[in-house]
Amino acid sequence: MTSPERCLLIIFGASGDLTKRKLIPALYDLFRQQLLPRNFAVLGISRTNYSDQTFRDQMMKDLKEFAGKITLEKETLQEFIKLLYYQSIDTKAPEDYALLKSRLQEVDVERQISGNYIFYLATPPSMYEVIASSLAAQGLHKQSKNIGWKRIVVEKPFGYDLESAIQLNKKLQRFFNEDQIYRIDHYLGKETVQNTLAFRFANGIFEPLWNRNYVHHVEVTAVEHIGVENRGGYYDHSGALRDMVQNHLLQIVGLIAMESPSLYDADSVRNETIKVFESLRPIGPEEVAQQVVRGQYVASTIRGQKAAGYREEPNVAPDSRTETFVAMKFFIDNWRWGGVPFFIRTGKRMPTRVTEIVIHFKKTPHRIFRSQYTSYSAGNQLIIRIQPDEGILLKFGMKKPGAGFEIREVNMDFHYSDLSDVYLPDAYERLLLDCMLGDATLYARADAVEACWNFVAPILRAWKENPDNKIYGYPAGTWGPVEARNLFTDPDEDWRQPCKNLSDDGIYCEL
Repeated sequence: MTSPERCLLIIFGASGDLTKRKLIPALYDLFRQQLLPRNFAVLGISRTNYSDQTFRDQMMKDLKEFAGKITLEKETLQEFIKLLYYQSIDTKAPEDYALLKSRLQEVDVERQISGNYIFYLATPPSMYEVIASSLAAQGLHKQSKNIGWKRIVVEKPFGYDLESAIQLNKKLQRFFNEDQIYRIDHYLGKETVQNTLAFRFANGIFEPLWNRNYVHHVEVTAVEHIGVENRGGYYDHSGALRDMVQNHLLQIVGLIAMESPSLYDADSVRNETIKVFESLRPIGPEEVAQQVVRGQYVASTIRGQKAAGYREEPNVAPDSRTETFVAMKFFIDNWRWGGVPFFIRTGKRMPTRVTEIVIHFKKTPHRIFRSQYTSYSAGNQLIIRIQPDEGILLKFGMKKPGAGFEIREVNMDFHYSDLSDVYLPDAYERLLLDCMLGDATLYARADAVEACWNFVAPILRAWKENPDNKIYGYPAGTWGPVEARNLFTDPDEDWRQPCKNLSDDGIYCEL
């Protein structure tokens, strides 16, 4: 694997949750695996009044709390903490960026960075333009062979709607070139999302079947068992469509449906995914009620414990019509997928936390064993599990041993956990390392962001302008509104009921 060049990572919002929960643990684990460059440092930026040492002490404390499965080795931890520096500024005050520039030059000389900087904006999106323009005012956006490269990483949401996304891209592109802008979507950093590409394009037996001739429909589920917790203030102005569908789920659909790129590089892969987004059949205002179901969880009892309804959550309006669940049916109008329905759903307060892709293959044209079928529907399924219990499962029919000819559904499965010597890195580890390497393959491009917003914009508009578009209640701890079942036209079809364990289904598993 190519080692990244020497660089300095500047984290705006260094005293925030994202830094302590995700970024610093990911950087430590990269350091532990000797994947960071020899000449490397982190400069934390926020208004909190830390010194270098107090910032290091705080990050040491946070690492011990949020490391999760990452192994904390005492000597390695001590060496890593020495790479952390801190500068307090008011990020809203452009004049303070002269102080930032001076500190950057100081750390650059000490660590011999040679001007290669990554600016990570772990801040609210409202700060993106201020930070980008203030950096540019100090000349910190300029790059060349002599002064080093510069990159800027921004977190989602990439806009609140189509218009704001376009404006945000324009504002960032005023100061940074598109190839300097890295829009991070942590779902694309998950190992099993990336493995979707390997599974399709590295195996000759699957790609020939990956089209309208053999696939009946495609299903993508990304749900959580928790509610909005302490994010009610943010979530009530966002909702599931903006928070999950516009970015995470459509990005996954892009990888499932894309054509094979000529090369595995950023431009080639992203050129193919944008073609998918541009081929999404628009859902008109009159079609929203038939193709999109939205829901909101209501109070219920889960395993003997009372679960609050969404409108009872802190900082949520008592008459809120914000959706905590979305299920959708849509089509991709191109040669490969013409006529194949795609079903996607996301929701809060579901029975379990799971993200997976299900490829439903067409049934056999003639069911010669139809009188002998028991638990087998004669439709093969390929399940790609993104989280948890990451792996791949293929369902097919086999004869039950013994007298007669009883056909039952059986599983052929692979679990990453079976590979005892393989470590599944956190998504942020992969994405941070890719940014250091200058590999934007797993980062969203401006045109892709705008194309996805363009697809969901009519749905948002229809909900806003037509109060008759219903929002259905569903008890917390269930699979959402029963009306989501109506998206399927075949009475024998329904959503798969995934479990925490990949190989289990529906009522046969403990949720």
